[in-house]
Amino acid sequence: MHSCLIVDDSKVIRKVARRILEDFSFDIDEAGDGQQALDRCGSAMPDVILLDWNMPVMGGLQFLQNLRARPAEKRPTVIFCTTENDMEHIRAAMDAGADEYIMKPFDREIIKAKLEQVGLI
Repeated sequence: MHSCLIVDDSKVIRKVARRILEDFSFDIDEAGDGQQALDRCGSAMPDVILLDWNMPVMGGLQFLQNLRARPAEKRPTVIFCTTENDMEHIRAAMDAGADEYIMKPFDREIIKAKLEQVGLI
């Protein structure tokens, strides 16, 4: 079973993403900001991280930069999931080490397509 860390400051988004990912048999953990997510990754590195851009405490881009700077045995797949859709944000995310990028609002089919693209389902 693959594991996923859902990182978003919105409980509603985390709940929707959890339901979708549980349908694909993922083991789910959640974090409400980038700092919580770094702490979770320090305990157990997930296979995939679904990551929001704008969050309190530590945003998604800063989290990703910190994550990719860490030496790790396992490199999780990171999928940015955000309302930021201009090329500047997308390029910054990819340069920081994101593997994929999807727009909110998302649905089951969008998540499924991205997970298939990265080889997790």
